[in-house]
Amino acid sequence: MDMLVNLLKLPPVPHVDGIVIRRALPFEQTTVRQFILSYFSIAWADEVSVAYSNRPSTLFVALDKGTGTGMICGFFAYECTAKGFLGPTGVAAQYRRRGIGKALLLSGLHGLRELGYVYGILGGVGPEAFYTKTVGAIVIPDSTPGIYADPLK
Repeated sequence: MDMLVNLLKLPPVPHVDGIVIRRALPFEQTTVRQFILSYFSIAWADEVSVAYSNRPSTLFVALDKGTGTGMICGFFAYECTAKGFLGPTGVAAQYRRRGIGKALLLSGLHGLRELGYVYGILGGVGPEAFYTKTVGAIVIPDSTPGIYADPLK
């Protein structure tokens, strides 16, 4: 299912101790892609690759400052599969429950708002309760399977 988010009522992006959230840089494409392939899926890696062709980049990454190398621990993409669409997004399992997902989500939502949108669509949502609680997202009726439907079926 898809969910709708009002971008006019967003809370600020929270700070997460030891984590830097910033736009992904072009020379990080391989590193980001490897992260997504390791923790998530090839489909998400392919989808996120579109974010690098947007200016500014429509991909935020979370980096662990504590590793000394700024290891990627999460990402949030938007404007990849369709205009106004948010996602995919993911945080490595060992980094969950620290507020990184919330900070990435809000970074991306603010980024979409900066492009002039007043509403955003979270496509093919998994954790509905998280999006409802964090940003007041609401389910779009009859939105399954939506844009991610198999065109051959």
